Amino acid sequence: MTRFFLDESLKEKLRKFRFRKETNNAAILIKIDMEKQLVILEEEYENISLDELRDELPERYKYVHADGRVSYPLCFIFSSPMGCKPEQQMMYAGSKNRLVQAAELTKVFETRNADDLTEEWLKSQLSFFR
Repeated sequence: MTRFFLDESLKEKLRKFRFRKETNNAAILIKIDMEKQLVILEEEYENISLDELRDELPERYKYVHADGRVSYPLCFIFSSPMGCKPEQQMMYAGSKNRLVQAAELTKVFETRNADDLTEEWLKSQLSFFR
């Protein structure tokens, strides 16, 4: 199995993203550069809705709790393209684990179908972290 590494500039970008002060919804889209064997930055988004993000796929997310409290959870939503070869699926999975560790993420969710990425789906995932 090929081992992929995180691009150093992506590590720094993830660290800054994790500690950002803005309260708008933002996202970082990352991908694997097969040729360089690196996980790299694909695109950054500011003021993006979940619907818009879903449309961009091949989380900061403003979350209003049932009791009215507002939080801005940092979510890592993992999606690998449908129809990938088994060895590519393994590469995605291995890269996911390294990203989660490097960015010190705790809210990690996976979806196999980008159409499932809805407000309702994300709220159900976040309900565990009350």
